Amino acid sequence: MEKITNMAAITFEISDHQLEKLQDLARLHDISPAELLSASFDDLLSPQKSEFTTAIDYILEKNFELYQRLA
Repeated sequence: MEKITNMAAITFEISDHQLEKLQDLARLHDISPAELLSASFDDLLSPQKSEFTTAIDYILEKNFELYQRLA
């Protein structure tokens, strides 16, 4: 018997340029854009710190320091 997983749909807007880049990257890896985004979300939400989340943390920290100096 297969386990049924509940899923939610998320809708957001991206530019035509972003869509082209997404499609090109998905085509390069021979997967659909939806599969690419799903894998990216899995990486982002994984408990292990990915390079992506490390980069986000760095950018947020630098922006915080900048905003503190500008305040």
